[in-house]
Amino acid sequence: MDWKLFADLAEAAGEPEPDVETADAATVGEALDALLDAHPALAARVLDEDGDLRGHINLLRNGQDVRETEGLDTPVDDDDELALFPPVSGG
Repeated sequence: MDWKLFADLAEAAGEPEPDVETADAATVGEALDALLDAHPALAARVLDEDGDLRGHINLLRNGQDVRETEGLDTPVDDDDELALFPPVSGG
């Protein structure tokens, strides 16, 4: 599966599309763990003190917010695209 990171999250990882080994990941949470293992600087920005996804962080699987499905327990496939980004505002 492919990861896409946006804004300051891409900066923290050092790249917008990190190559992360996620072949064994069965859920979004396992894929996120692999991403954070590969790029530990992201952890404090993405997870709260309890290890849960911060409320203002958006995590999408194939364009759909995982909060609308099964959250971090959402199943993933090898050909999925996962996107992680901070809130976006405009005016």
